[in-house]
Amino acid sequence: MSDDGTIWPDGEALAAGVAAAGQGAVAADVAGRLAPATVEALAAAGFPSGFAPLAQGGADASFDSVTRAVAAIGEGCASAAWLASLWAYNGRFSAYLPDEGRQDVWAKGPDTRLVSSMVAAGVRAEPVDGGWSLAGRWLYVSGVEFADWALLSSAPPREGDRSVRVFAVPKDAFTHQESWSTLGMRATGSHTLVVEQAFVPEHRSFVWDDMRLGNLPEPGTTAQAAPLFAVNGLTFAAPVLGAARAALRLVGEHLGKQPSGARSAARESHRIAYARAAGEIDAAALLLARVAGTADRGRLGEDGAAVRSHRDSTLAVELLVGAVDRLFHVTGTRGQAASHGMQRIWRDVHAAGSHAALQFEAAALAFTQRLVAA
Repeated sequence: MSDDGTIWPDGEALAAGVAAAGQGAVAADVAGRLAPATVEALAAAGFPSGFAPLAQGGADASFDSVTRAVAAIGEGCASAAWLASLWAYNGRFSAYLPDEGRQDVWAKGPDTRLVSSMVAAGVRAEPVDGGWSLAGRWLYVSGVEFADWALLSSAPPREGDRSVRVFAVPKDAFTHQESWSTLGMRATGSHTLVVEQAFVPEHRSFVWDDMRLGNLPEPGTTAQAAPLFAVNGLTFAAPVLGAARAALRLVGEHLGKQPSGARSAARESHRIAYARAAGEIDAAALLLARVAGTADRGRLGEDGAAVRSHRDSTLAVELLVGAVDRLFHVTGTRGQAASHGMQRIWRDVHAAGSHAALQFEAAALAFTQRLVAA
């Protein structure tokens, strides 16, 4: 709840965002770009302000409410949900800037659109009087063409390395090269951002490791103070949850069209697969709800909670990808047709599930190491 008592999200605005995402999903997938109307609907639904600093109009949203809202968008279009989720979480990152930097970034108001990338390529960040001279390229900057500001790392982040900084750069200081052409999540616009040369004042920068640890420069909301890897999985898992639910709905409709008296072994196996996938999707949703709830209650500092949350997010996505695979098989050749929604969902879920933050192996090793150390 924001300072003025507003509950986030507004139901009508979110419903309009869900409708716009669903209506534009096919065209976005074909064009490899979200329609401006969809982008504006997502902004109107309040995603940029969800975790933004309160002094700059932030909504003080909970992880639970953001996860639910992003998943709702994802039922219509996973790419739209991806952008919505990143807008919210990038707003959270901006809380690590000094106060003057936050004021600069949010001068336009709480609908400011932030993008980010920690995938630095050939970056040059040199200290100069009053700040840094910055140049370089950053990969996979989702939503860059709609951005007002970008948060960019000086180098690939390394745990405990306090030399890695994050810089806030306005849109007039960067361009982008269209480098995103993929099998799935085609409309996220995750292109390459380019800074030829920019001066970044000292107050528009912070140490990446502070964000990893949740060390804010001054007191903030519970959501803003959450350690990065404890909640980062929610950012990318929520769109997958929505897409999996859409796949379940499609298969439910597919099965509903079969003759009621049909009892062939194939049809029975399809119904069993549907039930199993429904259970896997529910299980994944419960895992993500636990991650969100743990963070919302400020309990990530409890023994093992952070690494458990990271594990849960990645495991949830494994369940979701497996469920969609199962459902894709049920639709057979029909589901592979370019005109069928299942093939787009299948592509999107696999593309999203390959994100580095969603890999179970790394999360499992961190969890096991923490368990053994205890």
